Amino acid sequence: MTKPTVAEQQNLLSMPPEEYMNAHQSDFFLRLLRHERQELLEHIDYLKTQLQRSEQQGDEADKAIREEELRFLFRQIDRESRLLPKIDAAVQRIHQGEYGYCRETGDPIGLARLLLRPTAELSIDAKIKQERVEAQYRK
Repeated sequence: MTKPTVAEQQNLLSMPPEEYMNAHQSDFFLRLLRHERQELLEHIDYLKTQLQRSEQQGDEADKAIREEELRFLFRQIDRESRLLPKIDAAVQRIHQGEYGYCRETGDPIGLARLLLRPTAELSIDAKIKQERVEAQYRK
């Protein structure tokens, strides 16, 4: 699975706004999401192999360092594993023709935002509003 090129990104951004989420753009993001998913799976597999390294010898400091490394690896695997369903949901939205549009307002999310965060479900305005509400509940 090849990652879309910078030239393809530039071509995407140069398209007129009325062509938002046309077939070319949908295909681009589908390939991007599939590429990111594959890279993520490969990285998770690599992290899992790092977990399996056994280093039982060493003094207490060596064992403590290894325990900290293991905690870090577990956190990283957990964080990256939680991204997989988001990627799968974005791919599903592409197939349903809903990708690129805000889940709350129905407005376009925007190509620049999707290039930075291909799994985005909310426009910038809706995301800011959501974060404000969440911040109020935390207080």
